[in-house]
Amino acid sequence: MTDNPYKPSPEPSPEAKDPQSEDISPEHAAYNIVSDTVVGLNFRLSDNLLQAAVTLGSAGLFAAVGAALAALNPKWDLPWFGGAIIGGFAGLVIGVFGSGVFLMVYRGIRHILGKHD
Repeated sequence: MTDNPYKPSPEPSPEAKDPQSEDISPEHAAYNIVSDTVVGLNFRLSDNLLQAAVTLGSAGLFAAVGAALAALNPKWDLPWFGGAIIGGFAGLVIGVFGSGVFLMVYRGIRHILGKHD
């Protein structure tokens, strides 16, 4: 008699996996490799907080620079808040791509070193 291929696998025993262990499952490591180097969602809180902080910081910095440049340059015929809006948008784009490229390189190096956490 053959086994039913649709039968769910038995649940692992509670002592089989220690929740306090530093090791991650092979499936989780494989997901991290693919999501970090090819495409996928990143569920690491530290990476997401870093990317949010860099994006918001660069948006604020570029908005301030854009507002100052618009206010100090009468040839542009642009109000200060117009410069702030343009600068803030540029900061958002640069912050997202810059932090994304940094995380891609950082996580790629970590995967090469065998650290898939």
